[in-house]
Amino acid sequence: MGSHEISERSKRLLATLVRSYIETGEPVSSQLLARQSGLGLSSATVRSMLSQLEDSGHVHQPHTSAGRVPTDRAYRVFVDLLLESRRRVRTPTEVETHFREQAERSPLLDDVLASVSHFVSRAAKHVGFALSGSPLPVLQRLEFVPLGGTRILVVVVSRGNQVTQKVVDAGEALTPDDLVHAANYLNTEFAGLSLLAVREAVIERLHQERTLYDQLLTRALRLARFTLEEIPSHQTFHVEGVASLLDGPSQVTISVATLRALVELMEEKERLLHLLNEYIEGPGLTIVIGAEHAAPDLRPFSLIASTEVDGNTTRTVGVIGPTRMHYSRTIALVDGTTQAVSRVLRDAN
Repeated sequence: MGSHEISERSKRLLATLVRSYIETGEPVSSQLLARQSGLGLSSATVRSMLSQLEDSGHVHQPHTSAGRVPTDRAYRVFVDLLLESRRRVRTPTEVETHFREQAERSPLLDDVLASVSHFVSRAAKHVGFALSGSPLPVLQRLEFVPLGGTRILVVVVSRGNQVTQKVVDAGEALTPDDLVHAANYLNTEFAGLSLLAVREAVIERLHQERTLYDQLLTRALRLARFTLEEIPSHQTFHVEGVASLLDGPSQVTISVATLRALVELMEEKERLLHLLNEYIEGPGLTIVIGAEHAAPDLRPFSLIASTEVDGNTTRTVGVIGPTRMHYSRTIALVDGTTQAVSRVLRDAN
């Protein structure tokens, strides 16, 4: 349901509308679009196109005004257009120099990442984050092999065909059939999630009313909990910047409820880390806009992150801010900063 639904001309009109709305925060009129779009269209044609864009869910009209406001779908069209026409810009040297000086003063990765999250948060006037380390393994499948008595060999296959094995004591003798059923249930429910997310989901289900599950499912969940007890997280993560949303003349007005949701997210660093691990699949840009978030409390926000992969290490820099943000500027900022930090850390090792 993306930008393929509408014509190139409509996309260009939409891009003009989104730019205007980002700048002013005001609904955009058809007269203004006719003047600014550079498409040589009359107001009547623009009105007819806007009516179609409203039907396709790209704009809506606040009751009190004659102008239109972009929806999350319009922001997605706009961002896709930006990415099509974008050249990768090398980071300004002063940004790189800033991080080099930081790395010389304190070469600890933790301190460098704290400096990076602070830098992007101030520059974007949004919440900034920086993440470095080995990404959390993603579950491909689990297998249980009976070893006799109550002992079971658990084989965990994660993305990239990495295999880890662990012997657990189930506390009861289970038949090979029981174990096949348990593995099938867990694989159906949890394959594709990071191991940390699987562990959280398993614990949550075990805490729910026991009677919801028959004995077999409870057993399967207990086996998974034993298996995933210690998952080391090899990631260093910094996030900061709610204050950045409140200062500066170019601030986008955000509601108290929205601000509260952001503060809570920053306090739940583990949850934010899980989200990032679910969203980021490899090097390059990751952009999640408003309604594209699975979690309802994140739908007022867009997330823009840029990732570089260096051997086994993944580095990500990004921001979270209201959907009405300066996308082109923010994309250039996070992408340039990720490149700069990667070069500095590569040289430091």
